[in-house]
Amino acid sequence: MTNSFRTLDDVDVKGKRVLVRVDLNVPMDGGKVTDATRLERIAPTITEISDKGGKVILLAHFGRPKGRDDKNSLKPVAAALADVIKKSVAFADDCVGDVAAKAVGAMKDGDILCLENTRFHSAEEKNDPAFVAELAKLGDIWVNDAFSAAHRAHASTEGLGHKLPAYAGRTMQAELDALGKALDAPTKPVIAIVGGAKVSSKIDLLENLVTKVDALVIGGGMANTFLHAQGVKVGKSLCEKELAATALRIIDKAEASGCAIILPVDAIVAFHFAANTPSHAYGLDAIPDEGMILDVGPQSIERINSAIDDAATLVWNGPVGAFEMTPFDRGTVAGAKHAAARTKAKKLISVAGGGDTVAALNHAGVADDFSYISTAGGAFLEWMEGKPLPGVEVLKK
Repeated sequence: MTNSFRTLDDVDVKGKRVLVRVDLNVPMDGGKVTDATRLERIAPTITEISDKGGKVILLAHFGRPKGRDDKNSLKPVAAALADVIKKSVAFADDCVGDVAAKAVGAMKDGDILCLENTRFHSAEEKNDPAFVAELAKLGDIWVNDAFSAAHRAHASTEGLGHKLPAYAGRTMQAELDALGKALDAPTKPVIAIVGGAKVSSKIDLLENLVTKVDALVIGGGMANTFLHAQGVKVGKSLCEKELAATALRIIDKAEASGCAIILPVDAIVAFHFAANTPSHAYGLDAIPDEGMILDVGPQSIERINSAIDDAATLVWNGPVGAFEMTPFDRGTVAGAKHAAARTKAKKLISVAGGGDTVAALNHAGVADDFSYISTAGGAFLEWMEGKPLPGVEVLKK
C-alpha cells in the first residue's frame, strides 16, 4: 500500500534543522514522569533523524497553561526523554525568539534540542501566522509525529505544514497505516465494538460506523439507550431516554447500509452501583424496576465472541460494561481476550483506541496482543467519526 502522505523515507535530513512536533503530554507526579509510554513511542523518529545527522528540534505542548507557568514546563520531560532514548537532550527556555534561535544555532548534526512548551504562547492555539513564521525560522523541514494532537489546527500541529516541507514521523506513519487498514481500506468483514456510558458523546461516531462496517456491537451504558428505544424496560440503569429517537435513527441508517446492529440479549443486573455487590443475569424481558444493568450477560458474551469470529477486522472503542468494578468487567475482559486470541492466531486485524479502552485492554492483560492500540483519545475518536484531521491533511502528497 503506497502512502498518501509524505514520510521520512521521502527526505534527506542530514545537516538539516528538523522541527519535530511530538506528544510529550505525559503524566507527572512531583516533577517525575510516571508513565513513559508516549516517550517510548516517539523514540524511533527522534533517534532515526539524529542518527542520520539531522538536528532534532522538538516542539510540544504540555497541559493547558494560561501563559508562562513553571508547573507546565517541559524541562523535566526533556530529562525523562533523554533517559528513554539514551542520548542527551538539550533544553531551551522558550520556543521562539532569541533564546530559541541561540540554542538552535549552537546545534551540531545529530544533536537533540527540546524547546519550551508551545502553549506558553496563546498564539499557538490560535494558529497565528506571525507565530507560525517565528517557529518556521528555526527549521528547514517539519516532521509531525503527534497523531494525538492531529485533530487540532494549531501553529505547531498544522500551521508549520504550510510554511515548511512537511513529513509524517514514524509514530504518525504507524498510526495512519494501522487506521487505514481498519476503516479506510479494511479486510472485510469489519466489526466495530462501541461501548462507554453515553450515546450523546458518540452519535457522530455511530452515524459514521454504520456506513463503514458490516456489524456494530453496542455495549455499556449506551446499549441501554438503544434497548429503551426498542421498548425494553431498563429499570434504574444509566439511560439517555431523550435520545431514543436518535437511537432509532441510527438503527434505520444501519439497516439501510447493510450493517447488523448487535445489542445485548441478556444483562448482569445489580441493585447498587458498587464493586462485588450481589448481581444476577436476567433476560431483557425481566429486568427488575429497581435494578441496574452493569454488564452484558453470558449469552451476550457468546454473541459478541461469535461476531468477532465472523470478522477479519475489528475496531474497538469503549468497554461493554462497568469494567472498573468487579465482577462487571467480565463482558469486556471476555471480548478482549477472545479478540486477542483471534489476532494471535492471525485470523483478525484488531485496532483499539480511546482512554477507557486502553485501560480496559490493559486490565484484561491483552493490550500487547492487539494489532494496534491508539493512545490518541480525541484524534482517534474524530478519525472514527470520519472527520478530516488538520494535522494529517497537511502531510498529504
